[in-house]
Parts: sequence; structure tokens; C-alpha cells
Amino acid sequence: MSGLASSYMGYADLAKSQTEGKDYKVLLRPVAGSSSAVIAPHGGRIEHYTSDIARGIAGDDFNLYLFEGIRPSGNYSALHLTSHRFDEPRCLELLSLCDHVIAVHGCGGDDPKVLLGGLDDELKLAIGAAVGGLGIEVQSNGHSFPATDPTNICNRGRRGVGVQIELTMALRLNGSWDTVCAAVRSVLLTLPKARPVGGEQRE
Repeated sequence: MSGLASSYMGYADLAKSQTEGKDYKVLLRPVAGSSSAVIAPHGGRIEHYTSDIARGIAGDDFNLYLFEGIRPSGNYSALHLTSHRFDEPRCLELLSLCDHVIAVHGCGGDDPKVLLGGLDDELKLAIGAAVGGLGIEVQSNGHSFPATDPTNICNRGRRGVGVQIELTMALRLNGSWDTVCAAVRSVLLTLPKARPVGGEQRE
């Protein structure tokens, strides 16, 4: 990764260089009765369509967090705070109350493919089976995005584990990610709704 964002050690550094409401915005939408969170830490114009995909997975059923680049240009180089340094306080507060975390990301790639990472092996296996059942290629190991660092934002939930979903550019551009959203949702809907989060929507 190159650009200004590569020098950030955390959100505090990003916030010193970038202005909320001008360069980026945050959406936090808790859902009463849900202990699952779907997040897009590189949403908006940072990694294209990841906000849309996160919204599609969350629907009205699961907690949603979006960190979105809104600059006219240069969003990736200025705002891509790497996942193991992503510590935006509103996101951490939400995840501290959630048992299951799904982080949506975008990566390069000319073939439609989903790359799974994170420390929640059970949930990762279930999502891999659901997405693979669509005929979409799924890779759960041997790729460049293992997301096994405990400080990776996908692993910052209440149980210290989560799942990172990387969708290749080809998959995001061909419009078939709506079926991926439905498959991931179907898995999340089977999870217990213990120790829920409460609250109202905030922007």
C-alpha cells in the first residue's frame, strides 16, 4: 500500500489529516435484538461497492457500520487505514457488544471470487459453503488476506474472532454480489441472538 494512509498507525492519525463530513463519513446503525455486525471499514469510494454489499448482508436484521470515503478523488491513498490498525472508536464500541462480525472488503482480481479470512473458523466454513453453493469460487486459505491478526478489525468483536470477506473486482463489477449477500445473510440468520445490542440509528 502506498500513499498517505500507509503512514497511519490508527484512526487518530487519519483524523488529524482528514476531515469527517468532507473526506469521509461514518454510518452506525445498531439493531435491537442482534448480536451480529456487518462492517465495511473501507466503504464508499475507498473500495468500491463494499458499502452496498455490507448493507445488502445486514438488511434490517443486523448491526451495520460503514466508514466511507467521500473525497472527489484519492480516497484509497488517503483513507485506506489497514485492517489491523482500524480502531475507529464507534466501530470498536459496536463490536465490543457483538458476538459475530463480518467485515466486507474489496480486492483486485479478474475472476469472480470470494476470499475468506478471519479467526472465526466455524462461521467462515458456513459462509464458504453457502457462497460456494452458488457456483462462485471460494478460497479460505492460501491467499493474501488471511486476517488472522487479533487486532484485525474483523476479530475485534466480543469473542475475539470474526470473518473477513474479500470480493474480487470482477465479482463486484459483474453485479452478482447480491446473491453473495443473500447467501451470507442466510448463514447469519441461523446464529443465536444472545446478548443483543440496543439503540437507535445514528449518522
